[in-house]
Amino acid sequence: MPVEIPNTPKTLSAEEVTELDKQLAQMRHDINNHLSLVTAAVEIMRLKPETAERMIENIAKQPNRIMSSMQDFTKEFDQQFGITRD
Repeated sequence: MPVEIPNTPKTLSAEEVTELDKQLAQMRHDINNHLSLVTAAVEIMRLKPETAERMIENIAKQPNRIMSSMQDFTKEFDQQFGITRD
C-alpha cells in the first residue's frame, strides 16, 4: 500500500494532540477488550469443551472488531497529518 507523506512539517495544537491521544487510548482499550474476550472464550472452552461451538462464534467476531478500531484511528491519524494511502 503506497503511502504519501506531506513534504512540509505538520504542527498540531495541544488540543489536537490531546484528541489524538484520547483516540489512541480508546483504540488500545477496545483492542484489549477484544483480546480479553478471546482469552476468556478459550479458557472457557478448555474447562467446558461443550461450549466450543458458542465460543467460536464470539472469537470469530473479534479480529474484525480489532481491525475496525485500528482503521478508525488510522483514518483520523492520517487526516491530522495529511497522509494519504492508496
